[in-house]
Parts: sequence; structure tokens; C-alpha cells
Amino acid sequence: MALAATSAASVLLFIAVWEAVCRAGLVDPIFLPPPSAALGKAAAMLGDGTFWPHILASARRVMIGFLAATAVAIPLGIFLGTSSYARAAFDPILSFLRPLPSMSWIPLSLLWFGITETQKYSIVFMGCFAPAMVYVIEATRNVDPLLVRAAQNLGANRWQVMKEVILPGSLSQILSGFKVILGLAWTCVIAAELVAAREGLGFLIMNGKEFFQTEVVVLGMVLISTTVLITDFFFRLIENWVLRWKQ
Repeated sequence: MALAATSAASVLLFIAVWEAVCRAGLVDPIFLPPPSAALGKAAAMLGDGTFWPHILASARRVMIGFLAATAVAIPLGIFLGTSSYARAAFDPILSFLRPLPSMSWIPLSLLWFGITETQKYSIVFMGCFAPAMVYVIEATRNVDPLLVRAAQNLGANRWQVMKEVILPGSLSQILSGFKVILGLAWTCVIAAELVAAREGLGFLIMNGKEFFQTEVVVLGMVLISTTVLITDFFFRLIENWVLRWKQ
């Protein structure tokens, strides 16, 4: 409780100092509006019904792109992690894809899919796929080989070894990596929405910048951080449920 109270007090103090500095006229509101201005804008958006659609649009794009990337990365990563020949064949491709930032895929994705939801999903997918693959491959390779050999000596075939030994043994490390990937997914979707979107938190920020509404920009930034914290909280709950056998 004491640690939580300290954290809450530090946040409140930061907001109070920020508000006081802006109210005192030390900073031009066009460059940094007070927190009360962003809060007032949030209340106005709640009143006219434009608040939740932006959050839900970004959250939907993140979850669809993230889940698609992890759905491909888990089986493929486990296969590559257990096959040295397959890993040698695929590693040059993965090494090429991994350094590419999500922004670099935007021109091609616009040509392929236009300004559509599929284009946003593809940006999140491409931004998450290669890092997720790396996490899964490394987690798979870190499974104790003695456990693998023991299962093989007991008559387990390749599929049974993957399902009963490698996946449970690597799942904790995979989920820890996916928490990082989920945060990366949000940076990908915001980048996509800054360039080509009609709704979403990235669009909200860009629209505020275009009309010099810095309180909207600040509100969008706060909503991104808050939404990421909420999704991370639920991800932890899922992780604890999946790994309840370890507790």
C-alpha cells in the first residue's frame, strides 16, 4: 500500500506542477496546454460521442494485427527453433525483415491495400511478426535438451515433443516477450494512423496538430499510454491464467 500511495502521490504532484507552470504563464499554452485543458477536451468528446470510437478503432487494429502475427510466429518459431536446417534456410529472411521499422512498410501497404483497415492490420502485423519470431525461436532453443531427449527415449514422436515438452517449457519466455511485442504493436498502429486514417488515436493526434489544438495532442498521448497500461494489465491476467500451473 505504501508503495502504491507513493506512486499515486508522485503522479498527482507531477500533474499539479504541470498545471501550475501553465497557469502561471511560464509556458505558452499553444506549446504545452495545462492538464485541465486536455481533461476538458476529453469531457467535450465524451459529450459529443467522439471519444470512444478513436480508442476502440486503435485497440481493434492492435489486437487483430498482434494476434495474427503471434498466431503465425508461434508454430513457425517453434518449428525453426527445433530444426537447424529450417532455421538456416529462414534466418537470412528473418534477418532482413527484423531491422525494418513499421513506418517503412506504409508506402507499400498503401499501394497494396489502399486506405483500408487491412492496411492498418498489415502494418501492425509486419511490425510485430519478426520480433515475435525471434522471441519464440530463442525461447524454444532455451528448453532443456535433457527434457527433449527424455521424451524421445520414452517413445514420443516429433509432434508430441513439440506439444508436450517444448511448448510448455518455452511458454513462459514466449509470453514475456509478447508483452514487449504488444507495446510495439501500439507504436506500429499509431504510426499507421498518423499517415493514413480517418479515426484512431494516431489520427486524433495528427488532427489536433493540423488545427493547432495541442490539448487534443496531449489528450491523444495520454490515451495511448492509458490504453497500453490497460491492455498490459489484461495481458498479465491472461499470462497468470495460462501459467497457473507454475504458481
